[in-house]
Amino acid sequence: MPRQQLLKQFRNFHDASTSILNMMSQFIDVNTLFIAKNDQNTNQIVKVLNHDEHLLEEGEELPYEKTFCKLAVDHRDTLVIPDISMDDRSKYLEVTKRLQGGSFIGVPINFTDGTNYGTICGLDLKPQQFIEEHVYMFETMASLLSYVLELDRANRQIQQLSVPIVPVVDGVAVLPLLGDIEETRAQHILETILQESYRLSLSHLVIDVSGTKSLNEQSIQYLVSYAQTLRLLGISAVLTGIKQDLALSAIQSNISFKDITIRKDLPQALAHLGLTFTKNE
Repeated sequence: MPRQQLLKQFRNFHDASTSILNMMSQFIDVNTLFIAKNDQNTNQIVKVLNHDEHLLEEGEELPYEKTFCKLAVDHRDTLVIPDISMDDRSKYLEVTKRLQGGSFIGVPINFTDGTNYGTICGLDLKPQQFIEEHVYMFETMASLLSYVLELDRANRQIQQLSVPIVPVVDGVAVLPLLGDIEETRAQHILETILQESYRLSLSHLVIDVSGTKSLNEQSIQYLVSYAQTLRLLGISAVLTGIKQDLALSAIQSNISFKDITIRKDLPQALAHLGLTFTKNE
């Protein structure tokens, strides 16, 4: 697979994980490749690629202390165990007894500050010797995943900064939306709305979209769903700043704004709530 084509698929950690395991499976003859994360208590399988034997399933969890992954994290480098039933570090683990032997290779995935996210690993039912090229590939993919994790972290921070809910008076706040509303950001906006509405004990939220450059049919659906969700929570939503092209798109898409209050601009929206702007002379 060309490098440029591979990188295009890395929109987030989820996509990177899938692409990396698929690529590695073409070069490494091991039954199971997987990526796991841990919180020092539980080890969870995030992504897995099984071949002949289904040794692991996505979402599967085990106590962290009882996993090969902990051995890899404690090792702080690439851990290679050609025969898990003969190695003192692994032969007493319950998972080794369940598998009745095999081989393991694992590399820690760390954030740039040194904290551990989890591991990228290979597991097989038969003992085998992993060659230098295999080790290099695991280490390279672990580094790449670390980089993608940092990008995801930075993106989440940017998303949080780009969804400011501004309190106006007790019970009333304004959410000025800027930029495009795509799927990932739409979910983050909803989470922010719910968290801040609870924290601020809101009774009214004005959602101002005058700062958005363009909104497609899906974006309009998101706005409607925000208002409907707020109404279920007993919070009144007021949409404002809707441009002519957005109104036309809504009409053409047969999207219903029934029971949703809409005002031309922010002053009119606040006036609807009994608030007015005053100029300081």
